[in-house]
Amino acid sequence: MENQPKRLYRSNKDRMLAGICGGLGEYLNVDPTIVRLVAVLGFFVTASAVFWAYLIMWIVIPEQPTLL
Repeated sequence: MENQPKRLYRSNKDRMLAGICGGLGEYLNVDPTIVRLVAVLGFFVTASAVFWAYLIMWIVIPEQPTLL
C-alpha cells in the first residue's frame, strides 16, 4: 500500500473550464457539481472574490498527470 499524501490537481476528466472545481471535488470527496454551485454562490456573495481566487488557483494548481 502506498502512503503518499493526497495531492490537489486540476481534473482532466471532470472539467468545465479549467478543472478546478472537479479537482477540488476529487480532493474533498465531494460531488464536483456541489463545488461548482458553491463557487457560483460565492461569486455573487463575495463580490467576485471567488473569481480572483479561481484565477489564482488556475495558475498555481498543476494539471492532473495522465497515466500512460
